[in-house]
Amino acid sequence: MKLSEVMAALKSKGSESVKRLLMKHGAKEPFFGVKIGDMKPLAKQLKGGQELALELYATGNGDAQYLAGMIADGRLMTKVQLENWAKTAAWDMISGTTVPWVASEHPDGPVLALKWIAARNEQTARAGWNALGALSATRPDAELPLKDFARLLKSMPRDLPKAPDGVRYTMNNFIIACGTYLAPLGDQAIAAARAVGRVQVDMGDTECKVPDAESYILKARRGAPVAPKRKTVRC
Repeated sequence: MKLSEVMAALKSKGSESVKRLLMKHGAKEPFFGVKIGDMKPLAKQLKGGQELALELYATGNGDAQYLAGMIADGRLMTKVQLENWAKTAAWDMISGTTVPWVASEHPDGPVLALKWIAARNEQTARAGWNALGALSATRPDAELPLKDFARLLKSMPRDLPKAPDGVRYTMNNFIIACGTYLAPLGDQAIAAARAVGRVQVDMGDTECKVPDAESYILKARRGAPVAPKRKTVRC
């Protein structure tokens, strides 16, 4: 399918009620308001369309950017392309899911993620923290910069409370990912969660809540020292 055909297909699946709901969560125009479940058949049809994924993302349309992440292969992207995706994410959902998905698949994903978390741009910083979490969930521990992860966990009680709302949310996610998936850092992640305490974030006019890191980690482990690694963090 051509870009114009995919955009038309997305538009046909859009819903005003979904748009209103997503706008409560921070979505910004342009976007059609497509349910993720309604995107999945289209994503299955387009899977592997790397050039199409880049074209979709470049539209700046939130639905198109999410679909781009569903069909792109992060291993085939250049560092420049990944940097551009991090800088031009349409809104929180894209910086929190789409960009971390592809970054976690790239060989230089850890380097990029560690760079992004220091960005002044909140969307880029969010992408960086969630990319670190995605890497924790999918990469073997031996392939990860665990010393850097340990350093970040140690700094959480000092740095997390000072971060913007959206970044605090993703920093909390990073603690959860480390405690859930990284055997060498499990205890340190629990200690960081306890030191930070319950993270407060303004979730706007939504029913969303910030997960309590320690209880979430223990639940995700299901009694094991760590949870098994995942093949992908895409959903």
